[in-house]
Amino acid sequence: MTSLFLVTLCGGALVLWWRASVEARVHANAAASDACAHAGVQLLDGTVAFKELRPARDARGRLALRRTYLFDYSEDGASRRHGFVILRGREVELVGLGPTLVQGPAA
Repeated sequence: MTSLFLVTLCGGALVLWWRASVEARVHANAAASDACAHAGVQLLDGTVAFKELRPARDARGRLALRRTYLFDYSEDGASRRHGFVILRGREVELVGLGPTLVQGPAA
């Protein structure tokens, strides 16, 4: 009985983790797409790629996860440059195109 409960609990935790990860990727895709549209460049491959996951503090000081995603974009259709999206919890913290910060504290 106890092992069945633990398996169910772990399975539920994995489902919640997967759902949060998918939601974060959707937010990162939208942020990358918006940044590319705002800068007048083309988002290549149509998606972001997960790079890193680290613990961080959110705006209220609570423990949150900081996820970093990378994406490629093109200014002229022939070159390929790299951009990034950093999410802290559910909020977009930074979006950058190459050396240019598009959204964040200094933008």
